[in-house]
Amino acid sequence: MLDFRINTFLCVCRYMNYTKAAAELHITQPAVSQHIRYLEKEYNARLFIYTGKHLSLTTAGKTLLSAALTIRHDDFILKKKLQELKRSTRVLSFGATHTIGEFMLIDQLAQYLRQNKDMMLRLEIADTEELLKKLNDGSIDFAIVEGFFEQKEYETLLYAKEPLLAVCGIDFDAPEEVSLTDLLHKRLCVREKDSGTRDLLERTLSEYSLSLEDFPYRAEVGSPQAIKALVCRNAGFAFFYEKSVQDELQAGLMRTIKIRNFQAQHSFTFLWRKGSMYGSEFRDIYRQLKY
Repeated sequence: MLDFRINTFLCVCRYMNYTKAAAELHITQPAVSQHIRYLEKEYNARLFIYTGKHLSLTTAGKTLLSAALTIRHDDFILKKKLQELKRSTRVLSFGATHTIGEFMLIDQLAQYLRQNKDMMLRLEIADTEELLKKLNDGSIDFAIVEGFFEQKEYETLLYAKEPLLAVCGIDFDAPEEVSLTDLLHKRLCVREKDSGTRDLLERTLSEYSLSLEDFPYRAEVGSPQAIKALVCRNAGFAFFYEKSVQDELQAGLMRTIKIRNFQAQHSFTFLWRKGSMYGSEFRDIYRQLKY
């Protein structure tokens, strides 16, 4: 069982404010201070420091935060496993980004479920940032992501590498082969700001000294399926991972635009909290779900 004072510490870390932590925990602010002092005495280290009125973690506090998140994560899994003993069903709870969860993972996941008939599945599909939050708060056991993250916090395994393609509708007004700058005055369909896929695209474009701002005619859409529908209807072009548009290309609903001197490939990562005592179990699941 996680010490209640560690929960207080995590709550203070979330808000960086003793008063807000006290309100969420339904205890007094002096009680919050007492819990933090206890932990500082227990670990013989200062955990927080004030710079003016701003509260921040010390180096020791950051180390404890990383460990505490993993301990809490494992505590959630342990409770789940104890509940599984009361019934004949096991639970697989993990997250994947849109491209992975909707396109790349399906065949492997279907096979896994066929081989594990007593498994209850809970798959969260969201952007990388949201999945990491869910992983840190114990909502999911592990995640498969495509965005960027603090690698020091997680154990990671390469899940797949996938090329990024420029695609458009069959009758879209663009030659089959162009330079990247030729596309600047065509409508680019992209995900909404702060999405992991958009972040990856922006980083890729920056390698060619371009940004999304160089595409003045953009359609920003919060759904990859909606973007594909627009592209199929010749309303613009988009960048997609090859696997995610494979069906549309084969069905003749889309075509690729070959961009001269342009290559982009991104990695997909299978990850979990560093130091988790369930690491060997996650590695086994990774091998079964490997793309």
